[in-house]
Amino acid sequence: MKKIISFTLSAVIACSFGLSVFASQADLAQPASVQQAEIVYTPVEPASAAAIVNSDSFVDKTADQTNFDVPCKAALLMEESTGQILYAKNADQQLPIASITKVMTMLLVMEAIDSGKIKLQDTVPITAHAYSMGGSQIWLEPGEIFTVHELLKAVAVSSANDAAVALAEFVGGSESVFCDMMNSRARELGMANTNFVNACGLDAQGHLSTANDVAIMSCELMKHREIFEYTTIWMDYLRNGQTQLVNTNKMLHSYTGTTGLKTGTTSGAGVCITATATRGELSLVAVVLGASSSEERFAAAKKLLDFGFSNFESKAFPSIENYPQEIKVRYGVEKAVGLEYNLPKKLLFLKGASSNLESRITLPENIDAPMDKGTIIGSVDLYSQGQKIKEYSITLADDAEKITFKKAFGILLRAAAGCEF
Repeated sequence: MKKIISFTLSAVIACSFGLSVFASQADLAQPASVQQAEIVYTPVEPASAAAIVNSDSFVDKTADQTNFDVPCKAALLMEESTGQILYAKNADQQLPIASITKVMTMLLVMEAIDSGKIKLQDTVPITAHAYSMGGSQIWLEPGEIFTVHELLKAVAVSSANDAAVALAEFVGGSESVFCDMMNSRARELGMANTNFVNACGLDAQGHLSTANDVAIMSCELMKHREIFEYTTIWMDYLRNGQTQLVNTNKMLHSYTGTTGLKTGTTSGAGVCITATATRGELSLVAVVLGASSSEERFAAAKKLLDFGFSNFESKAFPSIENYPQEIKVRYGVEKAVGLEYNLPKKLLFLKGASSNLESRITLPENIDAPMDKGTIIGSVDLYSQGQKIKEYSITLADDAEKITFKKAFGILLRAAAGCEF
């Protein structure tokens, strides 16, 4: 027994001074596993997570009113995956946005579904408050029962104000609480010039947004691809065929690639649209606020989208196969720690401005503990025609904790407890 105790104490002392790391160092000395991606090993210089800017757009040409104009108070063209602005006209001017408000309403409904808070087949009782909404509606009656799926379809297709408020009450408990949720989510998304007063978009004092903010929330809603199952419906029915729904977005039948997203018209806001379309890998959002007619609204949206599809292209990030999932750690409690790759799915370029895209991984062979989770220890470098054009950070997925006498002693005692003498 004395020999066992002596051996254990010796091992603890050796471990606390790094002797247990020798095995890790020996492992590091072995040839690295073969990677299909090119890996450049460099000494690590830990950086903060903000040190590398992960921009996915390589566009330095955009349009504004000096290039062309569209007949409306404000407009914006944005590429969905990168958020790159490709055209702007009075983009930060606060304006009423009518039923485009429902983009945020639908976003919160989709997020509630994703979180498990509600389900599409949940039944929603119709209140007197929802019934009282004017404007576009599906003539809900107090006491009627509809599913979330049915009401979401009524909002997306027919822009039904009563259905939007019914969903708001179901998710938030009341429309006023739901509006608080809308404004909170707007702040989270960086929509600095937006204030929601209701869930449907009827004119109300202080109910304002901007073309830029509308584009931001539209891109966020587009992340929920299931919404396109509703926004691309041309015609449908509710109440067993008694209520017909016809989409207010006529671009579905007149513009190739249209996926949505929402129209809006009130006396205060004028005629508005946030129009989304996808062709190939490129998805665009065109926002038009304050047009004088439905025809001008659609013409302006088409002109913006035409400019985007004519001048820009989206490409997938070059694939990396069998890239390192972890990195060896010296002087650590664990021999290795996982890695996180902060890579985009898509890249935005001017048409013809990129070719022969490839990526290379730059990493140290190992790191020394301690090192915090989120520390940048390497990068994925993006090249076009052999020239480096961007780098994307590789960070630690967990803390690399340093071994100490106390930790080593605890490890050895637990190991000894499992041994038979």
